[in-house]
Amino acid sequence: MKKLENIDFLIFDLGNVIIDIDYDFSIRELKKILPEEKHHLTSSFFPSTFHKEYEKGMINSDQFRNAVRELYQVDLSNDQIDHVWNSLLRDVPQERIDLIGRLNRDFGTAVLSNTNEIHILKFNEMLKAQTSVDGLSGLFDRVFLSHEMGLAKPDEAIYEAVINEIQVEPKRVLFFDDLLANLEGAKRVGLQTYHITHPKALIQFFADVH
Repeated sequence: MKKLENIDFLIFDLGNVIIDIDYDFSIRELKKILPEEKHHLTSSFFPSTFHKEYEKGMINSDQFRNAVRELYQVDLSNDQIDHVWNSLLRDVPQERIDLIGRLNRDFGTAVLSNTNEIHILKFNEMLKAQTSVDGLSGLFDRVFLSHEMGLAKPDEAIYEAVINEIQVEPKRVLFFDDLLANLEGAKRVGLQTYHITHPKALIQFFADVH
């Protein structure tokens, strides 16, 4: 058994930590609504500049959708774009939700995600449907979303903003993320970190914590 000594607060990434995501599935859905001659452009969907701008709240949802139409030069409906965009959101395993509920008894908890309005609306809908939890605010003490903060991981500024809000010493905070770059950014401001490398990693980490 291990004890999380000197840790008062737990921060969790969202994608592949709380909810499973699948970029390849989303690309396959995108190809279904594009002419075949546009399929080679699908690799530009997630790395696009407008994706990063959307995550930082620099553009709104309508501007994001228009940027998708501009990229592919296809008159896609809002529903078509939203379906493809949201299709990367897969399952929310109940065991992870139950774990967060238990951890809330002994630690402060927060989610810190690079995300956007369309994804969060869909995620909260899925969370309520699959687990009966009424959105992220019903699961965590604090919710930090990149598009609302105007900041994004792995920039040090986003971690500094979170620490300023929760008022906990960085060394007493443990941050879970599936991307090493995000963990490195957190380390630079003094947070403790743990790399989530597979679907059971979070559950296994806490299996022998008391």
